[in-house]
Amino acid sequence: MDGVLNIYKPEGITSFDVVKSIRKITGEKKVGHAGTLDPMASGILPVCLGKGTKIIEYIMENHKVYVAKLKLGIITDTYDREGKSLEEKPIDCINKKKIEETIKSFVGVIEQVPPMYSALKVNGKRLYELARKGIEIERTARQINIDSIDILEIEIPYIKFKVQCSKGTYIRSLCYDIGKSLGVGATMWELERVENGPFKKENSQPLSNINPENIKEFCISIEEALNKYPKLSVKGETVKLLRNGVQVKNKYLIGDIPLNKMYRIYDEESFMGIGIRTVDGLKISKLLS
Repeated sequence: MDGVLNIYKPEGITSFDVVKSIRKITGEKKVGHAGTLDPMASGILPVCLGKGTKIIEYIMENHKVYVAKLKLGIITDTYDREGKSLEEKPIDCINKKKIEETIKSFVGVIEQVPPMYSALKVNGKRLYELARKGIEIERTARQINIDSIDILEIEIPYIKFKVQCSKGTYIRSLCYDIGKSLGVGATMWELERVENGPFKKENSQPLSNINPENIKEFCISIEEALNKYPKLSVKGETVKLLRNGVQVKNKYLIGDIPLNKMYRIYDEESFMGIGIRTVDGLKISKLLS
């Protein structure tokens, strides 16, 4: 079975638990997820099957949408409610206007330091492995993009908000940084991922709904999962060259298409894979059929 499942992960299990369940249901050895959700989080988890595992990196590039709740006045070592409390501060000085102004200041391109309790690797070691040993190391801030933040509810000490952001964004770190800017600290209390590119909550399937009889019904084709990329049809000699890994430079063969863009490449109407057009020509980045 080749394709992608739009699974809604419940709280209380890991993303890998979902992968194991799907592997057991399908009997497919090649199964992987595109974007880890912590056990305490719920929401969209694209699960790739068979040849679908070849496009995990492309799904990971999608912008995400989360609904999160933070609690002011408390800081934990994991930046979420499951962590050890490190500090508690009074929040008497906080009002709704200050909260709104502070949260809006995080919209745009910002620098974010990944949390110690994350799967990010530094010198071959995952940060959470070091954190569990009580080791904290300096992390390099990374540039991320917060497209938008909509405040849904303010009931101090809790703030509920919806955020659209680029890949690599840690919502736990965002909550921590908001608390730091407010001067009282904050910890992520709840998290739900409601969108991952074309994978949305409204067309997802709870893991509990998936069984051997209906799984094919819910499996999205590789082509559909990549529909954010424009379609580009090629033919004749161009098909042969691209399939052989050649970068095609001749404009007569590839046409005058926009530069520095990814495309779904088709042999006439048959889907071939993902390609990129640069100043040096057109080349297949990932051959899929």
